[in-house]
Amino acid sequence: MDPRFAHIRDWIFDLDNCLYPASAGLFALIDERMGAYIQRLMDCDVAEAKRIQKAHFHEHGTTLAGLMKECDIDPHHFLEDVHAIPLDRVAPDPRLATGLARLPGRKFVFTNGDAPYARRVLEAIGVHEHIDDLHDIHASELRPKPDPHGYALLCERFGIEPAAALLVEDMAQNLKPAKALGMTTVWVDNGSERGAHLAEDGHVDLVIADVGEWLESILGEAE
Repeated sequence: MDPRFAHIRDWIFDLDNCLYPASAGLFALIDERMGAYIQRLMDCDVAEAKRIQKAHFHEHGTTLAGLMKECDIDPHHFLEDVHAIPLDRVAPDPRLATGLARLPGRKFVFTNGDAPYARRVLEAIGVHEHIDDLHDIHASELRPKPDPHGYALLCERFGIEPAAALLVEDMAQNLKPAKALGMTTVWVDNGSERGAHLAEDGHVDLVIADVGEWLESILGEAE
């Protein structure tokens, strides 16, 4: 193990565009379903739905947060609807699975999505058996990253000591609350929309391009 990470007992990973490549395009499918949902909700055309969706995403962190605040939608119905996508764009990742299996300590997924969708994705990429637990948007009381509330709930729920924890994220802004708590922070710079936002604010400890490759590099050869 790379000595820089020898103190880490809890490894926390974002899911979308983090444990699989952003180039897989799952978010494009989710975006399409979000747009269709907004069209039905607002009785508007495609262009207006896209404008509303992105405005909520940029202002509130997620489209869901904005729609809940301004339209009082049912979050369970929204999440079930927009995540009803095929997962044939992602495939099992043996290198990632091996790296997660070899990591000492606990492994968590911390996502702004919901648990049913997260479990589907983890199974599709072949790593579900190596994840100890999930902390989804409902566990964060519907307050998405980077709202510090979800991070505090995550630590409280699982007894995580931030000084001995590490968060891996494709959205640099989502690392800021983790760093404030004392976590080690790793940014996956892989082309996610607005992924680099606030990346220069001093809360990123390490920049990587691929989680599986990085785990392989810090763990070294298996004995």
